[in-house]
Amino acid sequence: MNHMHHHNELDQKFLSKIAFLDSRQREQLIPPEALISQMPIQKDYTLLDVGAGSGFFTIPMAENTSSKVYAMDPDRRMLSVIEEKAKEKGLTNIELIQDYIENLSIQNNSIDFVMASLILHEVSSLTKALTNIFEVLKAGGHLLCLEYEKDDLLIEGPPMPIRIGSTELEKALSSIGFDILEKTKINDAIYTVLAVKK
Repeated sequence: MNHMHHHNELDQKFLSKIAFLDSRQREQLIPPEALISQMPIQKDYTLLDVGAGSGFFTIPMAENTSSKVYAMDPDRRMLSVIEEKAKEKGLTNIELIQDYIENLSIQNNSIDFVMASLILHEVSSLTKALTNIFEVLKAGGHLLCLEYEKDDLLIEGPPMPIRIGSTELEKALSSIGFDILEKTKINDAIYTVLAVKK
């Protein structure tokens, strides 16, 4: 462990980003376990977390299936954090994918459930991202999106122009062929939309 003193400013920034992600999501949302208990996940489901980040949902998702969980994030360091958390918990069913949703290259019709938490407002093309997710899902597979509402009263969260309001997201999902099952307001700033591939 003698490399500890090499922590430069970049590492510190990154570490504080992880701490921030973990604590902010925990503050703002109901606990991931509670959200996951509402997800249509069965013990043998293959899962995909497209905005895996520091593993806020990936880890509890992996605890809820005996099958595989794909954790996708463009940042290699985020994936390392997930790897560490998985090791600590003795989870061996997580597969890390370093990439953007726009390049999603998992086999078509192979995933039972996709979690997209606070990631869709960052993609370069919402249609492309959602189409890719639609294609990898099995018929009858579900997608749960969690995003910031687009509302000028809400200062917290990403800048307004890049946010995806729930109405816009529902439109985009429907146009690709998803059926919207339910929309839930988690709190003032955050909503979820559960959709199914018919």
